[in-house]
Amino acid sequence: MAKKAPRRTAERILEVSLALFNRFGEPNVSTTLISSELGISPGNLYYHYPAKDELINSLFERYDKALGELLQASDGVRNVEDAWFFLHSLFEIVWEYRFLYRDLNDLLSKNRLLETRFQGVLKNKTRAIRSLLSGMSRAGAIDLDARELEPTANCMVVLLTYWLSFEYVRDPRHALEPDNAQKALLRGAQHVLNLLAPYLEAGQRQHLLQLTGAYQNPV
Repeated sequence: MAKKAPRRTAERILEVSLALFNRFGEPNVSTTLISSELGISPGNLYYHYPAKDELINSLFERYDKALGELLQASDGVRNVEDAWFFLHSLFEIVWEYRFLYRDLNDLLSKNRLLETRFQGVLKNKTRAIRSLLSGMSRAGAIDLDARELEPTANCMVVLLTYWLSFEYVRDPRHALEPDNAQKALLRGAQHVLNLLAPYLEAGQRQHLLQLTGAYQNPV
């Protein structure tokens, strides 16, 4: 049986950096810590990523690519259940790269590339949520006046962007630990969808309550 080729060092550096950034927060992780965790010399790390910002930017590129692929699925959302799974999938990507959201303001203040690219992220999220709302409206799942669409989409994007910050403030020592991922993601999806409750068709509103209950009280 042929042996698998060892993973490239650059790939391993990104994986370990992401894990450390997520666990401790990007400002608290030095390149020395990263190289020590990998068991490589700082010089080897610098060979692949001469600056810490290059590590962060490379991880952002991965996040942005995964996010962009998912956002395209918003065109197919027609009801509460579609929206629930779309939002849960969106929060899964946010969770995978949660250091970006945990340290968002600090990162944007130090990294010009992220400052400009995250504005694009917000625009793409807003565009996708508008598409989601329009699809649900056409399908009769929600009754939303055209004048309410834009402010509703903006409110949903605010929650999508800052939900993990709220989770972190509630419980700084444990909120962003892997064991809490599922509950945090479900709460996030639920709260975003609850913004639509006043506009949902009666059957869809009942279905949202059933979905929420099922996930909060699994069999």
